[in-house]
Amino acid sequence: MSLANSAEAPLPVRTVARSIAEWVGRLGRVWVEGQVTQLNRRPGTIFLTLRDPVADVSLSVTCSQAVVQSVVPPLAEGARVVILGQPAVHLLRGSLQLQALEIRPVGVGELLARIERLKGVLRAEGLFDPARKKPLPFLPRTVGLVTGRDSAAERDVLENARRRWPAVQFDVRHVAVQGHLAVEQCMAALKALDAEPEVDVIVLARGGGSVEDLLPFSDEALCRAVAACRTPVVSAIGHEPDTPLVDGVADVRCSTPTDAGKRVVPDYAEEVTRIGHLRDRARRVIGVLIQREVTRLDAARSRPVLADPHTLVSLRLTDVHALRDRARRCMTAALDRAGHDLDHTRARVVALSPQATLDRGYAVVQDAAGAVVRDPAEISAGDPLRIRVAAGELDATAR
Repeated sequence: MSLANSAEAPLPVRTVARSIAEWVGRLGRVWVEGQVTQLNRRPGTIFLTLRDPVADVSLSVTCSQAVVQSVVPPLAEGARVVILGQPAVHLLRGSLQLQALEIRPVGVGELLARIERLKGVLRAEGLFDPARKKPLPFLPRTVGLVTGRDSAAERDVLENARRRWPAVQFDVRHVAVQGHLAVEQCMAALKALDAEPEVDVIVLARGGGSVEDLLPFSDEALCRAVAACRTPVVSAIGHEPDTPLVDGVADVRCSTPTDAGKRVVPDYAEEVTRIGHLRDRARRVIGVLIQREVTRLDAARSRPVLADPHTLVSLRLTDVHALRDRARRCMTAALDRAGHDLDHTRARVVALSPQATLDRGYAVVQDAAGAVVRDPAEISAGDPLRIRVAAGELDATAR
């Protein structure tokens, strides 16, 4: 039932705090699972903080020395536990806390079973699908490295990568790689490196360890953070038998940090050798092409028309001379025939010419108008006449 109150009649803090405590107390005992992040041992009472492994939510827990001492193996920070407790509100501080009555560590078998269940969920969502994995760049400008400070994994990645490609650049982010802070710090480092435009690939590296040590790399929040990265992520967690869930979500899974150092950059010596082989192959191919063209050119030059170009001209010159002689003969024959025809025609013209008649002793009489007189009746006595003979003309008068 709500408490009667108003702006004119407000409730005291103690009343509200007491009411909240009463409502929380009605929850009864609850089983809570989480990860121990802080453990403060004081005489008679143990204070610890229980953190949700996925969400950034924590709960203050108090318990007696006897409850903590009954936990086997001994309770330590980073341990996954299940606590039976009674929720309560501390009236003096106004804070919510859990009074632990029993603490049970989560066993390895249970952890593995939960990891398998989470694996099924992530696989169903397609986070393990090979089609969504991004390829690694051939030669990254900068390699982002998320690993523990001064760890063997860091040395393995850096030394092997620089041995293969001495000019490789690294942006190293040191984080906790086990314990209750590992997930949060790894996610922050991934987000920061993913936002860097010069970082072309991110390596998440850690050395080997127990199932509990590698547990942060099977955390759901970290797996989803890796899947959300736009930059290709290489997972190099533990050794070959270790398979945390982040291996399946990452774009490339390497068996060890050493393997990751070899995968992210090419080998300088191998590339130089490959370039040399390609150059030799190109030289051989070009040599074959040049030799083929030289052979074709020699074959073309060996043809008679190119070996002695005058041969073709000489052959054509003979034909030209033959045609010229033939044309001359044909023209001469045609002119001779035309000359004979002209002579015959001239002879006929001469034979039919009036001059020929005059040459035979005949004469042509013409009147004053020049008309030929054929009949004496055409003229009168005293008319002037012109008589044309072979050698010339005579003037006469008719009688």
